[in-house]
Amino acid sequence: MVSVNPLQDLQLTLLPTTTTTTTTATTTLLTPKLEPKPEPYDDFQFQQPFLSTPTSNPTSQIQDEYNRISDAFRSAFASKTHFPQPSDDDDDASDPDSRALVPVPETQNQSVAVSSPTTPIPNPNKRSSELVRVTDYGANEQRYFREVIRKTRMIYESLRVFAEEEERQSRFWGRAGGGGRVRSDLKSASVMKAKGLWQNRDKRIVGNVPGVQIGDLFVYRMELCVVGLHGTPQAGIDFLPGNCSSNKEPIATSIVVSGGYEDDEDGGDVIIYTGQGGQDKNARQCGHQKLEGGNLALERSMHYGLEVRVIRGRKYEGSPSNKVYIYDGLYKVIASWFDVGKSGFGVYKFKLVRMDNQPEMGSAILRFAENLRNKPLEARPAGYISLDISMAKENMPVFLYNDIDNEHEPVYYEYIKTTVFPPYVYHGGACSGCDCVSVCGDDCLCARKNGGGFAYDRNGILLRGKPLIYECGSNCRCPPECRNRVSQNGVKNRFEVFRSRETGWGVRSLDLITAGSFICEFAGVVLTREQAQLFTMNGDNLVYPNRFACRWTEWGNLSEVFQDYVHPLYPSIPPLQFAMDVSRMRNVACYISHSSSPNVLVQLVLYDHSNMMFPHLMLFAMENIPPLRELSLDYGVSDEWNGKLRLCN
Repeated sequence: MVSVNPLQDLQLTLLPTTTTTTTTATTTLLTPKLEPKPEPYDDFQFQQPFLSTPTSNPTSQIQDEYNRISDAFRSAFASKTHFPQPSDDDDDASDPDSRALVPVPETQNQSVAVSSPTTPIPNPNKRSSELVRVTDYGANEQRYFREVIRKTRMIYESLRVFAEEEERQSRFWGRAGGGGRVRSDLKSASVMKAKGLWQNRDKRIVGNVPGVQIGDLFVYRMELCVVGLHGTPQAGIDFLPGNCSSNKEPIATSIVVSGGYEDDEDGGDVIIYTGQGGQDKNARQCGHQKLEGGNLALERSMHYGLEVRVIRGRKYEGSPSNKVYIYDGLYKVIASWFDVGKSGFGVYKFKLVRMDNQPEMGSAILRFAENLRNKPLEARPAGYISLDISMAKENMPVFLYNDIDNEHEPVYYEYIKTTVFPPYVYHGGACSGCDCVSVCGDDCLCARKNGGGFAYDRNGILLRGKPLIYECGSNCRCPPECRNRVSQNGVKNRFEVFRSRETGWGVRSLDLITAGSFICEFAGVVLTREQAQLFTMNGDNLVYPNRFACRWTEWGNLSEVFQDYVHPLYPSIPPLQFAMDVSRMRNVACYISHSSSPNVLVQLVLYDHSNMMFPHLMLFAMENIPPLRELSLDYGVSDEWNGKLRLCN
């Protein structure tokens, strides 16, 4: 069971973290007024009305799981005697082991992840003043919170892509409104905040945020706020203001290290972090810093020995924002001092040291992946079996790496770039194409075949999953760089097939794969139903495309944002009746592992023929996939022993 432990009054001696939600210990808790202080830069205005009722209808199983988890959150605050109501003239209150900086009425502790039409959601613009630490994760709780964060991030990315395309359409048709252009990442975050879809607004969390893993990568700064990892869109230090704490002292919860201050020193496990303040609009130090706000919060966190989350921001060429933010885990502030900076002005400096027994830093993995891309044999002198098992058939090399055993299986298969269909698939008549000479517009023939618009944005990102996508093909007059020729142009990332003790063979990318991006085709030799039956009689292994889970319905699902949202139903196709033989010919996709919470989806695509019975199986990213993180698919049928796909019928 999850335990959410409110942190005790910091005027008292800190007690060890408990794993239960009740205790017989007694402490004294000061009870100040609840007067939330607006935090710097957290002043977004919303033009759309606030709606409190998500339109999705979760199944009873999901609802039961939500109730179980939310009850675990509230269990620490179940007794009203633990949280006496604050009053102006009440200086003391008996509070058995509440461990909270600020007592919060029980009604303010309700989670807003799921709500009913009759349940109002608290004001999403107001952050909680309750400081808690979440402990005792079980496997079920880890999966639950991970799925909540995964779904939230998917909504954010889908909405951002949708907002960007909507802005482009408005400019194209001359419908742009007055005023300046609003960035899609800000618009997406604003809408989600108004809908009550931001996570962890009902509590200030010290330590790791449930569902966010070390190494998770974020393309936009606002997404840190959406998942509750860092609560301010611009300030480098996120903290609980002093007027919200029982002893009137601020407490820091997270920092962003992005090289914005010239006196910063980042050594990985050890950081010399420069406090905030004293800079002009060009980020140049022009005045002395003061021990207030975030600077004082970091000093107080050092005094009380509280951990601080560290997010690193760095430039990254493959990112849509040209920057990425990586969560690198928990650090402790062990020293602070006032010093003269390089510019000659006084600055506050803080020494942070990474806590032990944590996974490897995501920023370190990012640097290692960069070395692999440039000089693989220098970065890893041993373990490489091949630097390109595709034999130059793919646009990018596909590495083969094994430092565990002597297994070389992938080199014994013939590598194919795309699926091999029976000849008669192409005999059903030529696939009609568009007559667009330069740029395909939304009124061209291929757009109409897709239901009146294209499936991709101008950057080749999948706008939303569909039952089937028609891409421009060989009979179209548009150029190869047409926006409707995404999956047929092949891979754009460098992949590595690697040996794993957990999953056997797996696949990871050396590059960042952004959400909605094309990955590769799942390729094999197509067999009819009759041929498949003959093959299985001889014990050959086959892949059945109709068993893949319909994860395409999740990408672009904005049902919790727009009340009238419906899943795309056009173009519709009949059930797939073919199998794929990968016993002799296959590609990199055949080594992707199975997962019930995958980061890759299967999207059906037609471009080189018009036979809807035999579409291509194209793979797209469901989330931002950091370099060297394993790719996973929901095959629908998995081997109960090792989680890998059982290929045989």
